[in-house]
Amino acid sequence: MTQALIVVDVQNDFCPGGALAVPGGDEVVAPINAMMVQFDTVILTQDWHPAGHSSFASSHPGKAPFETVEMAYGTQVLWPDHCVQGSDGAAFHEELRTDGDLILRKGFRVGIDSYSGFFENDQTTPTGLEGYLRSRGITGLTLAGLATDFCVAFTALDAARLGFAVTVDLTACRAIDLDGSLQAALTQMKEAGIVLQS
Repeated sequence: MTQALIVVDVQNDFCPGGALAVPGGDEVVAPINAMMVQFDTVILTQDWHPAGHSSFASSHPGKAPFETVEMAYGTQVLWPDHCVQGSDGAAFHEELRTDGDLILRKGFRVGIDSYSGFFENDQTTPTGLEGYLRSRGITGLTLAGLATDFCVAFTALDAARLGFAVTVDLTACRAIDLDGSLQAALTQMKEAGIVLQS
């Protein structure tokens, strides 16, 4: 099999009641669990921030969540503190199957955020996911998880740019939709040749 499922950030802080809750975030768990049996390779990404991460609004005096700042690598949305390493919020949703082949942690460098499973937000520092997929002979990826317009879209766009055939299963994704970010992400993904399954 040359196809892999990538499950993006289905963690407590992105589900209802979490620090950065995505509306309906927990609704992706059952469809993702069902999808896992269709793939020989399953990879889960996990947002894994140190306390005081530079993407947290609390690290920037006078700034509020969802405002932006300019970082060395470009514009950064500031988030509520979320997915802090070792916290309950960083844990996977308790009903999510986690018996995949690889759990890839991202966002652990204090000075740079990481939406994509492939690169930090500077678009150059790799996570190692590409090498893992190539070594397994994987050429096609299906993505599901949270959030459609940030970590799912960034992972999908990087995968397409790297030459993988990419499908995003929108039935198993949910979005934050910050100031039109969902429509922008869907447009970008379509333009990149990503198959959007709904």
